Amino acid sequence: MQGAVTGPRAGAPHRAAARREDDTGGVTDIPRRAVTRSAKLAALPLGIAGRATLGLGKRIGGKPAEAVAAELQARTAEQLFQVLGQLKGGAMKAGQALSVFEAALPEEVAAPYRAALTRLQEAAPALPAATVHRVLAEQLGAEWRSLFTSFDDAPAAAASIGQVHRAVWSDGRPVAVKIQYPGAGPALLGDLKQLGRLARAFSVLSPGLDVKPLLAELRERVAEELDYRLEAESQQAFADAYDGDPEVAVPSVVTGTEQVLVTEWMEGLPLSAVVREGTPEQRDRAAGLLARFLFSSPVLAGLLHADPHPGNFRLMPDGRLGVLDFGAVARLPDGSPEPIGRITRLALDGDAQGVLRALTDEGFVRPGTVLDAEAVLQYLLPLLEPVRSERFRFTREWLRAEALRLGDPRSPAAALGRQLNLPPSYLLIHRVTLGTIGVLCQLAGEAPFREEMARWQPGFAPPGSPAAQEAAAAARRRVAPPAP
Repeated sequence: MQGAVTGPRAGAPHRAAARREDDTGGVTDIPRRAVTRSAKLAALPLGIAGRATLGLGKRIGGKPAEAVAAELQARTAEQLFQVLGQLKGGAMKAGQALSVFEAALPEEVAAPYRAALTRLQEAAPALPAATVHRVLAEQLGAEWRSLFTSFDDAPAAAASIGQVHRAVWSDGRPVAVKIQYPGAGPALLGDLKQLGRLARAFSVLSPGLDVKPLLAELRERVAEELDYRLEAESQQAFADAYDGDPEVAVPSVVTGTEQVLVTEWMEGLPLSAVVREGTPEQRDRAAGLLARFLFSSPVLAGLLHADPHPGNFRLMPDGRLGVLDFGAVARLPDGSPEPIGRITRLALDGDAQGVLRALTDEGFVRPGTVLDAEAVLQYLLPLLEPVRSERFRFTREWLRAEALRLGDPRSPAAALGRQLNLPPSYLLIHRVTLGTIGVLCQLAGEAPFREEMARWQPGFAPPGSPAAQEAAAAARRRVAPPAP
């Protein structure tokens, strides 16, 4: 397994104005002028408002309200995909993040958004071949074709800030070549600022859905995604940690520059396809492997994959879970925090006072806040249902019930939740866990989640138990993560 990332270094970043390539049907480079991008983003709430007005007119004209609402939702979903997907950058990244959480929405609202937003996880308008060649020449050198025995100009996949091409490296290895969209940096950062104004537009999905914290957290993390050399280091750390693993596979890095990343090619069925049409066996297999990866990566790699959406995972022909896209990672050099496991164990044991003390010690309860220990325990227990029994099936219905319980401003759980605090050190872990739960609910898979948590999460298994000893032994295998 390769350790170091080698290869040509990045040249000067391309800064020319975006231009249209007529040889690909009029597809343009990523729109970069702030006024153009802002206008497209601003069109989203205006378009939603316009369709609402149109719907009112149709209702006055006698068209059934239910039919008007369905049409409004479907058209709004399509506009979200068109605008966010064409802009790429931060706009598309926000759409990808939101698409994971559609499992928490009521079915009558989620259905029309599901198809449009989920498409953001696997597809976006492609860059023209001439633009791809220009970036490769700038990043890998004028003789870039000599590095490959073949290169497919048609993209195999697209993501928020880049697209992937299939190729064969000079040594005969099939490889994936990820190329960053020209102008992605300014667009990415600018989009995330502008998208803060769209929080009200996205609130039509669910009254309790607050995307502002999500966008704020994305702003803090995306800057590092712009340098593919950092991603290459993180991906190779994961590849080394899972080298020879019987259940999880990570492609090794071949070479990386600032805007081009070449890795070994990975075959497999995207989890987005399993979500749409997977068999019960595929759903259960994917859910179990995804949970295993979530729990094991902080132990084995000292890192946490921080972009959990179905497009980043594959069910491979040999049964393993293939993992892609390591642009966003959380660095956990000491593994997953032990209090997570200990608090979970205390809660499942019914130790209300112990739970409250531990939450206070970790900063989840602010100084001076007085809470009833039993109320806190009852707040947590439904969330811990997946690890209470030996096996659990995540479903959209379960997630919607929890979203309603915690998000309804009138509920006691919501009132208590507003008094709790999320320490900064747990913010990214919290988001990744919620995102992974969203994917698990989309999969509707059943798996032994309690067993996986006991195997990997420090503090969960009773001290001195065989499971606790196994978790400690696994931690000693940890690969040192790359420095930030």
